[in-house]
Amino acid sequence: MLTKSGFINIDNAKLYYEIAGTGAPFVMIHAGVADSRQWNNEFAYFSQRYQVIRYDMRGYGKSEPVEGEFSHMSDLVSLLDALSIHEPLTIMGCSMGGGLAMDFALTHPSKVKALIMVDASPSGLDLDVPEPSKFADAEKAFESGDLDLLTEIETQIWFDGMGRTPEQVDPTMRKLLYEMDHIALSNELKELGKRLPNAETPAFDRMESLNIPVLIITGSHDTPYILAAADYMKEKIKFAKKIMIEDAAHLPNMDQPQEFQKAVEEFLSAKPSGD
Repeated sequence: MLTKSGFINIDNAKLYYEIAGTGAPFVMIHAGVADSRQWNNEFAYFSQRYQVIRYDMRGYGKSEPVEGEFSHMSDLVSLLDALSIHEPLTIMGCSMGGGLAMDFALTHPSKVKALIMVDASPSGLDLDVPEPSKFADAEKAFESGDLDLLTEIETQIWFDGMGRTPEQVDPTMRKLLYEMDHIALSNELKELGKRLPNAETPAFDRMESLNIPVLIITGSHDTPYILAAADYMKEKIKFAKKIMIEDAAHLPNMDQPQEFQKAVEEFLSAKPSGD
C-alpha cells in the first residue's frame, strides 16, 4: 500500500493527513478519544478499492493545538481543498467524528454520496437517558489533573464499554486507544484554541433532509445515549440502515475489524439510491 502523508497548513495550525489508494474518495474521521490510527485496519483494507483519506483533527494525534478560533468543519473543508478532493465522497466518522461527518453532509450535500455514522449522534441531540456512573469518576480525575487516571477511566467507558472488563477486550487495541486518548487529553489540558460549532444549525434539526444512503453502526456495549441516538437516527433519516455489532463498544472497528469492514463493504457495494 503506497501511502502519502504530510501536513496541511491551515492558518497557523498544521493538520496531519494520510492518503492511499485510487478510486472514489472515502474520508475517515476519528473519535474524540482517538486519532487517525483508529482506522489502521480500515485504511489498509479500503485503500484497495477507494482513495482513502484519514487525518488527525486539530488537537489530536500529530495535529497540535494552537491559539485562535477554529472549527473542525472549516479544517475539514480546507484539508479536502488542499488535497484536491472535489468529487462526491463517502464520509465515515466515529463519535465526535460522526457528528462532524453529518454536519459536513448537511452543509455540503453535493459533496457527499454516502454517510457512515459509527457510534455517533447528530449535533445538538439531547436525550433523556441514564449516564454511566464512571462519567462522574472521569470528571473528578479531570478536575484533579490526574491524566493517567482520567485516560484509564475513559478507556474503561469507551473501549471496554458497558458490562465488559479490560480482560474481555483485545489488549493491543485497548493499549492503542489508551495512547491515542492520552494525547488528546494532554492537548485538551493545554487549553489552546477556541473551538466553534461546525454549523449554525444543529444537525438534529435538519437530518431528515439527508437524501443519501446512511449506515448507522453501534457496538452493543456502548453507552445508553449512543444506543438511543442510533435508534433516533434510524427513525428520522429516510435512507438509513442500522447495524449493531456484538462484543463491541464505542469503537467497534477496533473490537471487531472483520465484521465492521464487512458491514461497511456491503453497504457501499449495495449502492442504494437517495434520488
